[in-house]
Amino acid sequence: MSDQTVVSKSIGRTVKAYVALTKPRVLELLLVSTVPVMFLAQGGLPNLWLVLATVIGGSLSAGSAAAFNMYLDRDIDAHMHRTENRPLVTGEITPRGALIFSWTLAVVSTVWLWFTTNWLAATLSASAIFFYVVIYTMILKRRTEQNIIWGGIAGCFPVLIGWSAVTGSLDWPAFILFALIFLWTPPHYWPLSMKYKDDYDDVDVPMLGVTRNASQVGLQVILYAWATVACSLLLVPIAGMGLVYTVSAVVFGGWFIYESHRLYNRAVRGTEARPMRVFHASITYLTLIFVAVAIDPLLPF
Repeated sequence: MSDQTVVSKSIGRTVKAYVALTKPRVLELLLVSTVPVMFLAQGGLPNLWLVLATVIGGSLSAGSAAAFNMYLDRDIDAHMHRTENRPLVTGEITPRGALIFSWTLAVVSTVWLWFTTNWLAATLSASAIFFYVVIYTMILKRRTEQNIIWGGIAGCFPVLIGWSAVTGSLDWPAFILFALIFLWTPPHYWPLSMKYKDDYDDVDVPMLGVTRNASQVGLQVILYAWATVACSLLLVPIAGMGLVYTVSAVVFGGWFIYESHRLYNRAVRGTEARPMRVFHASITYLTLIFVAVAIDPLLPF
């Protein structure tokens, strides 16, 4: 193997490691909630350059928050099976390199959104980074079982960023979708905390799956699932949503609630809870709801 090949492979591994710092799978979910809101805010097809600029800025912003999170959590990531292969744990990236990378993405994303969209979108983006890094990662995560409830607010900002990028302001439909994601986050993440209960327990992170038994977690998942679906239906009168969104909110919401009840019923009976069914169902549910948000303004009914 030539020296050039070795160098190329080394560069490729390093690039891959830095991409991993941005948590690409989480990034995809955040973008799913950004672009459809731009369709709703526009009342149809938004300017494609504006969509691209917002996606680029939002991706850099979310990547920055994720990288900061990995930098701050590198001590506990080394002791959790779910995170033991993260680049800061394996040594592929140094803490200093990760910190520089995080700050670079934060600054670039804010400046990018300021000049390609508007000051409000840029400010909201910077606020999302601050909330996820400082409020959630540094303050709440290791101190309270309510960490996901309030820390999850950071994941609600993309809808506000998408709306403000189009309109330059904020309005009730954006706040309804913000609340929808806020209510959706606990029933999305708590099943994951059940799955990796031992991991979180080992590093003294008080996720609800650690501090409560399975049936108690299941009940909380049900309550928040119902609240999420109820919130999604508020968009119908407030934003004047049509048939596509209304049917989607009812059908997909019913499925999400059904899966939540299955989790609780299994936990109560003492059988295998299968929490990842709800985890994956929640992702599919949110994706389909926001697809409906994007399609609805394009149709006359």
